[in-house]
Amino acid sequence: MSVQGSMPLGEVLVGDCVEIMKGLPAGSVDMIFADPPYNLQLGGELTRPNNSRVDGVEDSWDRFDDFAAYDHFTNAWLRQARRLLKPDGTLWVIGSYHNIFRVGAGLQDLGFWILNDVIWRKSNPMPNFRGRRFTNAHETLIWASKDQEANYTFNYRSMKALNEDLQMRSDWFIPICGGQERLRDSEGKKAHSTQKPEALLHRCLLASTKPGEVVLDPFFGSGTTGAVARKLGRRWVGIEREEKYAAVARKRISRVQPGDPESLQITEKREQKRVPFGWLVERGLLEAGTTLVSYNGRYRAKVRSDGTLVTEGFSGSIHQVGAHVQGAPACNGWQFWCLNAEGKRVPIDVLRDKLRAELN
Repeated sequence: MSVQGSMPLGEVLVGDCVEIMKGLPAGSVDMIFADPPYNLQLGGELTRPNNSRVDGVEDSWDRFDDFAAYDHFTNAWLRQARRLLKPDGTLWVIGSYHNIFRVGAGLQDLGFWILNDVIWRKSNPMPNFRGRRFTNAHETLIWASKDQEANYTFNYRSMKALNEDLQMRSDWFIPICGGQERLRDSEGKKAHSTQKPEALLHRCLLASTKPGEVVLDPFFGSGTTGAVARKLGRRWVGIEREEKYAAVARKRISRVQPGDPESLQITEKREQKRVPFGWLVERGLLEAGTTLVSYNGRYRAKVRSDGTLVTEGFSGSIHQVGAHVQGAPACNGWQFWCLNAEGKRVPIDVLRDKLRAELN
């Protein structure tokens, strides 16, 4: 067992999640991923049109006497989650229309600050066999910090890179767990009825944690959070009330090979050495008097010796001049302004990267 203080890292703890969380040290967790019971309120057995039985969620752990009982349970584990999170830690919680709105209200009542609600749109959802409602093709994740002022982690550039250099949206198109990824018992039945796809956890962990940070899952199930955390070089702790699921999770995670340190590295622009535009002029990478052109070719500005630009009687930084010519409130001048090189427009950000490499 690896221990950080009294934090049992790399362990699956079996028992009631609230009671176990009470015994863990406060402020010891960077991120919590929670997939709590959905309280599905199913009305009888579900069958397909051919009368075959649907293998749905009928486990006792998903049943509560009423909404008040569910709210009491939700409040209890959320209070412990808040206690365990570091000041800048974040919480992810996933649910369906049966429970996510109640969980969201509970989060806000306890002082959490909701950062995003993310729609997991399933590419292969289970049909609505009764034909009485729309097909339930999505689940909702809430991402929240402890309070509005928290300096939480968001690996923006990693999310952008994962999405072909476009900003990651809050609707994620990911298949439900199936095929070889779906864990099954010796009889071929699902090892866990609500196993989540690793792709979903990969995105959550990559977005909001860094290698070496601690992730807690209080509803560990088949161990998806632990498996992905191990792959991504994050440390983890799981809590699971059923020993049979804990055994599945331990076996699964033991087979996971952690990534090498180089492949796990995350590089965010804000962590890189700051390079003012004027340094390009000082070091001769750009000559005073050079004309820059906007990426769309509509605007031009001249470089001055002090690292400012001038255009049509207006001067300022690369960002100020870029915003001025567009009539926009702000502008990223490094991407907006370009050099003409061999008949192509090349963003001046390329020169910044070159100088940054030299400085490093």
